[in-house]
Amino acid sequence: MNMNPQITQRNPLKEMDHLQKRLESLWVWDPFRTNGKEEVLTLAEWSPDVDIIEDEKEFLVKAGLPDMKREDVKVVVENGVLTISGERRREKEENNKHYHRIESSYGSFLRSFTLPLGTVGDKVSADFKDGILNVHLPKDAKTAAKSVEIKVA
Repeated sequence: MNMNPQITQRNPLKEMDHLQKRLESLWVWDPFRTNGKEEVLTLAEWSPDVDIIEDEKEFLVKAGLPDMKREDVKVVVENGVLTISGERRREKEENNKHYHRIESSYGSFLRSFTLPLGTVGDKVSADFKDGILNVHLPKDAKTAAKSVEIKVA
C-alpha cells in the first residue's frame, strides 16, 4: 500500500472567484451576442399581460393582445373561473422586406382567473378595441362589501 498522500493547498477566495465567474457567464445577457446564426435568447411561450382593476361597481380585467383580432380571442366563464384564450399568428414575411429581428411572441395562450367573491358570473361582458380586451366582472350589490365606520372607544 502506497502511503504518499498528495497535499493540496486550498484557497477559498480563489474558489469563490472561480464560482462567481462561472455564474456570471450564465446571467450576463448581451442582446447583440449571437450563437451561430440564431440569437441566444429565445422565448418558448407567449402569455398576454393582464391588469386587474377594481372599483365600487366592478372588477375590470384588461389584457394586452396586440396584432390580434376579436375573432381570435375566446372569453369563457365556467364554474367560477374566467378563461381567456386565443392564438396570435405571425405575419407572413413579404418578399420585399427582410426582418433583422423579431421579438414579438406568437402562438396559442390560455389565462385563467378565479372570479372574486361577490361577482356575478352570468353578467360578465367584454369588449375588444385597439388590441386591448376589457372583461367587465360586475359586483353583486347584495354581496358587495359595505363600508362600516367603527368608533374606537
